[in-house]
Amino acid sequence: MSGADTVPFDWARMWLGDVPPLFLLEIVFRTAVIFLWLLLLLRFTGKRGLAQLSPLELAIVIGLGSAAGDPLFYPEVPLLHAMLALALVVGFQRLMAVLVIRSERVETFIEGAPVELVRDGVISLRALGGASLSREDLFERLRAGGVRQLGEVQRAYFEQDGNLSVFRHTEDAPVGLPIVPPWDLEPPRKIPAGTPHVGAVACLNCAHTLHAAGPLPPCPICACDTWTPATTDPLGSGSSSPDPAQGGQERGPKFAGRGEGVGDWAAHLAPVPCPFTPTRPPPSRGRGFFGDPRGFSFPPRTFVHH
Repeated sequence: MSGADTVPFDWARMWLGDVPPLFLLEIVFRTAVIFLWLLLLLRFTGKRGLAQLSPLELAIVIGLGSAAGDPLFYPEVPLLHAMLALALVVGFQRLMAVLVIRSERVETFIEGAPVELVRDGVISLRALGGASLSREDLFERLRAGGVRQLGEVQRAYFEQDGNLSVFRHTEDAPVGLPIVPPWDLEPPRKIPAGTPHVGAVACLNCAHTLHAAGPLPPCPICACDTWTPATTDPLGSGSSSPDPAQGGQERGPKFAGRGEGVGDWAAHLAPVPCPFTPTRPPPSRGRGFFGDPRGFSFPPRTFVHH
């Protein structure tokens, strides 16, 4: 039917098309045949292919959906043609699975390689950028595994399937960059380079830690000029070190000893932002669990090894 012959709001055409009503029974038969054939083919893809999707497997799923969809209700698509296309897609998947098992080069080309994101509490910024992850993405995945500060992490690997494998210190973790609470809710205290400080601090950009006893230098790893007090437990009693600016009073991770609130943290913002770190605006009223414009999301699975 050409466009000129199309009658608007033709209910028979809209609901039944140009085929007789008996074709509805043929659709039922076609759907049953294709569905059972697809189940039979997926049985040979293996459990891993159903549980974790690599880029190759995702492409195969898209191909299966395309090949299985048309013959369900298009009368001009023969069932035998669709069944052959589905069998070829699954056969190609089995062939590539064999090549991946037998050749490490093929496996690396198709599925990629693990990436080390954290080593001894320090973030590899180059690896993080190569994995297309932001620091906030990394912190979110680490928090999902119970990590409170980066000093707890010996190694963190971004695996081929997109999960994060974390290896932690078994005991006596050193101080590190606090990632709890989330910085969008409670930003960390910022100490500009050149400020006199006594105690452990962590770079806000790469999480490198050092024990200072005088003016703070720029970070020797990433040249960032903004630090924050390092801590062993951001939510507990562990603190970084006494702050001479506060009369030697020991500073906790949430400044509970000083009774500071959200509004007081604006006084700790660095006058010169780190050139490698986007400046975060101070928290405003209305933001929080229900005021966060990003909404809620469930982080990907994270495997934590003790």
